Amino acid sequence: MNSELISRVSREVGLPESSVAATVALLEAGGTPPFIARYRKEATGGLDESKIHSIEERIIFYKELQDRRAAILSVIAAQGKLTDALRLQIETCFHKVELEDLFLPFRPAQRKSRAAEAAGRGLEPLAEYLWNQEPDAWSLEEHADVFIDPEKNVNSREEALREAAEIVSVWISQNSGYRKALRQIIWETGFVVSRVAPGRADQKTKYTMYYDRREPVAKIPSHRVLAIRRGTKEGILTSCIESDDARAIDFLRKAIIRDPESVLAPLLEIIIGDSYTRLIRPALEVEIRTQVKERADCEAIRVFQENLANLLLSPPGGPMVVLGVDPGETEFKVAVVDESGKFLEVALISPLPPKGDTEGTRAILKDLIARHSVRALAIGAGAGSRELERVLRQMLQEEKLESVLLVGVNDAGISVYASSRIGREEFPDLDSPSRSAIGMARRLQDPLAELVKIDPKTIGVGQYQHDVDQKELHRGLIRTVRSCVSRVGVDLNTGSFSLLRYVSGLNDRLARRIVNHRTGNGLFTSRTALLGVPGIDEQVFCHAAGFLRVQGGENPLDRTAVHPEAYPVAEKMAASLGVSVADLIENKTLVSSLKLEEFVTDTVGLPTLFDIREELLKPGRDPRRTFAVAKFRDDVKEISDLKEGMVLEGTVTNVTNFGAFVDVGVQQDGLVHLSQMSNRFIRDPREAVKVGDVVQVKVISVEAETKRIGLSMKALLPSVPHRRKHPRRARDRVAASEKPRPAEAVTVPEGVRGTSVFAEEVPAAEGRPQRSRHRSRRGQRKREARPPQPVTPTKPASPPNEKPAEPEPEPTLQEKIAILQSKFRGIN
Repeated sequence: MNSELISRVSREVGLPESSVAATVALLEAGGTPPFIARYRKEATGGLDESKIHSIEERIIFYKELQDRRAAILSVIAAQGKLTDALRLQIETCFHKVELEDLFLPFRPAQRKSRAAEAAGRGLEPLAEYLWNQEPDAWSLEEHADVFIDPEKNVNSREEALREAAEIVSVWISQNSGYRKALRQIIWETGFVVSRVAPGRADQKTKYTMYYDRREPVAKIPSHRVLAIRRGTKEGILTSCIESDDARAIDFLRKAIIRDPESVLAPLLEIIIGDSYTRLIRPALEVEIRTQVKERADCEAIRVFQENLANLLLSPPGGPMVVLGVDPGETEFKVAVVDESGKFLEVALISPLPPKGDTEGTRAILKDLIARHSVRALAIGAGAGSRELERVLRQMLQEEKLESVLLVGVNDAGISVYASSRIGREEFPDLDSPSRSAIGMARRLQDPLAELVKIDPKTIGVGQYQHDVDQKELHRGLIRTVRSCVSRVGVDLNTGSFSLLRYVSGLNDRLARRIVNHRTGNGLFTSRTALLGVPGIDEQVFCHAAGFLRVQGGENPLDRTAVHPEAYPVAEKMAASLGVSVADLIENKTLVSSLKLEEFVTDTVGLPTLFDIREELLKPGRDPRRTFAVAKFRDDVKEISDLKEGMVLEGTVTNVTNFGAFVDVGVQQDGLVHLSQMSNRFIRDPREAVKVGDVVQVKVISVEAETKRIGLSMKALLPSVPHRRKHPRRARDRVAASEKPRPAEAVTVPEGVRGTSVFAEEVPAAEGRPQRSRHRSRRGQRKREARPPQPVTPTKPASPPNEKPAEPEPEPTLQEKIAILQSKFRGIN
């Protein structure tokens, strides 16, 4: 990648060019973000995975842009219309939308337009006369009469002018400068408007809050965009984008019409209005909708990725004998697995109606628990398992088996695993319910090892996940799974194919070869033995080895996250203390006595040395949280059992931008809204909770009809005293009120006829209180003595052209102008 693009990416991601250049080089060499972030800190300046992913995303974008640019140049060149100036414009354009604007006049038409037909009838010279606005001795009517030709189906002066106007309308709509400025106006002044569909107003649905709603295009949250789109798709809502069309048409009028008093001005105004309303406005609305949707998709995918990461990194129950229960309906398969997850036995129980075989179930459970020393029962955490949980918990209490844990496990996608190829390969002789029961037991032991066996989209911890770009969602989730697997590490001798395929540098093919080699040749005795697997070369080994562990191998460092290329450094550390590497590992006294500066080399810096020291102290440390289980109340089983004011314990099942959903043991998860999550101000619910957290909540509302449960965490926290604000002195208030603010402006892009057009004044927002106009006498005299300061127009920020990020909360354009009007009211 050339230095210009490196510099551009550096500015966009806010990182030094040297770090960006090094990261790009490592990515192009086949490095993965987990590998680069962990083992190439000296080269990148210590960039973490998120920053490396940001660079990777921009690189992908610019490569796609280069490909599109080359395709456009090829098409225009084939038409014989590629000038040097146009080539330069295209080659220096770095926004996809603006690139398509430049290509628009040359895009092959799928069907012949009215303007093309008019040009075919020879009316282009008349259109040029209107466009150039250069009056001569002839009148407009005389110019039009020249083009009357019945043979070409131009029968009157009016028809000639009408068809010439069609051509001019298209010219206006294809002008890239005009489109850029108008896109900016719509972005600044536009509102996403949703209304209830006809005949639906009396229906109470989950979209009630969107029955009559307006939100600024630039600020509308992603979850509301997706909710409105889904409501529209379901026929409950209608939506559109409303903007200041008068301002847009006024911009075109000032940019195009040279002389408002000209005889051509009235006709041009009609043409401008037609071009904007019929051609430009609909096209730009589609573009803006697409941009808003892409921004919402990005945010929704980010939320899904964070929730998925938290779920994958859920605390493992650890090596213990577990009895898993298939989340069925009335009959349930139960399966026992040992400490390593090996399947032992399966049985069938029917404790619920219609059979209601509680005694048979009791006997089976007692027998399995006694014979296999079962320490925990894993059942589904979904709403359908509530009654089963109650029955099983009662049985455990009656049989004095309180030491056996009864744990609700996230059962999302368990049926997908049971019927998948991976599930059938693992247990070819068992049916799907039995595989589900085994999967539930293993999920309690190690959630990560089991959840990687299914498509992460089926786990369902996102917001409106079915409404976003599925290709981008899949790519983002796979990246998240790979990151989580790399953080935890994989045992080379026990890791399944499903787990190994997500290790940095590996894929499905190589993972299967590793498993086959292990099966045919026995366990790996060292990391270097991995080089004996067909397809594993030095590069693959370099990228993967640090994330693979060999317990009890030939080299004690193989069970740590120290990379094999850094083994000489660790050995040198041990030698400096006169001990072996095995004696150095986990010896806090010896490790703490190391002076890391003595081991710095040209290729190994302090960041890597710090990591080595941490691994020597805690080899193969698991980054996941401590295992904990929520305790549901026995008297709360259904929504009807909930009462306002109840305090419950629950598990966070999903986190969105507007709050967190918590399972409190009833048929429906409750919502802790963002405003009810903390006694301090937070912008993101993930600042307070993560998926899998066990939390205390208070019931603040129950709507049985719509199955909505309102919960609060803040109500259980101590109140924080508000900081008292000291009132400013009168002099400070006057000075602050006199400070001028810049007016909004729309600048005609370079190459577009006309001058800068200032934004029209917009009245203050409805219901917005106006500032007091009273001032102290001293301040009034000062204001009268000082001449009014000129207001300097500022260039508006460009609208996002590709997947724009959600801006920080700030006053809207209307609010800014309303404040400006209030501040300067009365100044002459």
